[in-house]
Parts: sequence; C-alpha cells; structure tokens
Amino acid sequence: MYGDAAAVREILRDTGDTWAVVGLSNNTSRAAYGVAAVLQRYGKRIVPVHPKAETVHGEQGYASLADIPFPVDVVDVFVNSALAGEVADEAVAVGAKAVWFQLGVVDEAAYDRTLAAGLRMVMDRCPAIEIPLMD
Repeated sequence: MYGDAAAVREILRDTGDTWAVVGLSNNTSRAAYGVAAVLQRYGKRIVPVHPKAETVHGEQGYASLADIPFPVDVVDVFVNSALAGEVADEAVAVGAKAVWFQLGVVDEAAYDRTLAAGLRMVMDRCPAIEIPLMD
C-alpha cells in the first residue's frame, strides 16, 4: 500500500547505493544495526545518521542529514512516526532520491509530501526483508 513492488524494486536496484540510515548507532540490539549490516552485504554504502555521529560498521557517522558532505541516494528512517515526517522533509532538502520508512514507521502526510516532491518512497516495510527477494 505504501510502496508497491515496483517502488521497492526501483529503490533497491536502481536508485543508488548510498543509504543514509537515520537512527543508526552502535547499539547492536536495535533493528537499524542489523538492517544496515544486511544493506552492506548487498553492496550498499551505509551512512550512519545519529546525534552521537558514531562510526558504525566501519562507516563514519553524521549528526544529521545536512552534515553529510556527499550525495545520498536513499534515506532509511529508523525513528518513531512522530519524528519521521521531519526526516523525510530533510531528505528532500538534501536532494535524496528516495525515502524508506521502516516497519512500524508511518506518516501518511510525509508520504504524500515526499512523493509530491518527486522522490520515490516506501513506508512500513524493511529493506532487509525485501532485498534478498530481489535475487
């Protein structure tokens, strides 16, 4: 419903390989940590985005999307739904090509705004579940 199979496939295969993972830290018990590892195994460059700006999975972290000094293709969002819309707006502002809201992250207004801005978007799905299905 919030990202049909074509959108999922396009983001995973064709949108680019630099993924900013918002909410990613070195907390191994958090879903973001495991999902980022899966993305790396499938050839994606992950960019941790977290207020602590930690290096995670060997990649330098940044405190915000605006702090990343290079283009980002996809913004993968691991924050609660109340904060997700602001992250989507930041993704548009930094010129990302797509936004991916993780399982349980839902903001219909942000979904509509992001699509209206010309970005691809998937909401309430997980790329770590979807990407193995692309093989």
